Amino acid sequence: MEHNHPHCHTHKSVNKENAKKTLVVICITLITMVVEILYGFFTNSMALLSDGWHMGTHALALLLTYIAYVLSQAFCHSEKFPHGTDKIPVLAGYTSSLFLGLTGILVIAESVQRFFNPLQISFNSAIIVAVLGLVVNGICLIVMHTKDSGKDYNYKAAYLHILADAMTSVFAIIALLAGKFFGLVFLDAIMGIVGGLLILKWSKGLIKDTSAVLLDMKNEICD
Repeated sequence: MEHNHPHCHTHKSVNKENAKKTLVVICITLITMVVEILYGFFTNSMALLSDGWHMGTHALALLLTYIAYVLSQAFCHSEKFPHGTDKIPVLAGYTSSLFLGLTGILVIAESVQRFFNPLQISFNSAIIVAVLGLVVNGICLIVMHTKDSGKDYNYKAAYLHILADAMTSVFAIIALLAGKFFGLVFLDAIMGIVGGLLILKWSKGLIKDTSAVLLDMKNEICD
């Protein structure tokens, strides 16, 4: 063993400022998630529910991100981690990616059901909340924006979660507007499926990247 005493590499990957930003975004995301899911049920909008549940997965991912920061710092000099705690945030990212994939599957399944068994949608209320969701995502992206996160893959993954959520918000708005003004109600379910597929895409990417780091593979971050 080259390392006979605990040491810490987390000063390179664990950024206190990033942790503070993450905590702020967690609070914003949780509040918005509850609003979107409730209105999604009340308005029978699958696109809005997709956006709300997707935001919920991001809230979980962000929470794991923050916990990983706390644990990395708490056990930085622990003898239980002789090689440092750099992989704790990466493990958190891997875990959140699994939950993200499961949510994508559930959203697609529900959207397919709504496609064949459509429900009446309250477009006005749904559109308002969907736009609110997009605005909140934009605020979160601004809060989390950083010029260079370096090797902080945990923070990068959290940022990409929010970016993907903003995209599904756009899908929800398009579907609702098309349904309200052109009668294309079926687009709501279709956009729900598109949102679910996007969730799966991001999940696959996160699993691939975090697995590479955990397994000490070369070219850890892959396109």
